[in-house]
Amino acid sequence: MTRGPVLHGEMVRLRPLGASDAARMWESLQDPEGMRLTGTTATLTRAEVEEWTAGVADRPGRYDWAITPGAVRDGRPVSDEMIGEIVLDEVDDVARSANLRLQMLPDYRGRGYGREAILEVLRFAFDGADDVDGAVHAGPRLHRVALEVLSINPRARALYASLGFREEGRLREARPDGDGWADVVVMSILEDEFRAAAGA
Repeated sequence: MTRGPVLHGEMVRLRPLGASDAARMWESLQDPEGMRLTGTTATLTRAEVEEWTAGVADRPGRYDWAITPGAVRDGRPVSDEMIGEIVLDEVDDVARSANLRLQMLPDYRGRGYGREAILEVLRFAFDGADDVDGAVHAGPRLHRVALEVLSINPRARALYASLGFREEGRLREARPDGDGWADVVVMSILEDEFRAAAGA
């Protein structure tokens, strides 16, 4: 079981994805722009989404978090509603590598939530994290985190580059886009690059 810790930034709180998030996950799959920009082509039923969210925390080699607002009142989150999803999957303990994926719901794009969520997950991936319960979680202690972003999504590419991800290569016309094709841009960040950027 790879259920991750609860991570907390200033704007976001990341908690393990669970069955209560099925409705918001379903909503994200009904967003044509989000589906296009992420290259998602799978068609899922509502029942399949419910089954996935209920059991994803038990799947090995991955951490799935619901992104929720970070505001706290009297020591408790003001809202626990999912506003996005961030995933660290294909975790390879030998190669010390993993892939990152982010999806924000439409009303929360371009407002800084995704940026902070990525930073919190990278901190956990490379250096471990202090959970909101005060416990220290070692994290997977990765050396490299990679991601794929479509050429038709320049805003996401700029975000990843601003966080220290570097372009490694391009899979030409690897995803359908309407009547045409989009390239898949492969980007990654290494542990020393992340620490240097965080220190700066």
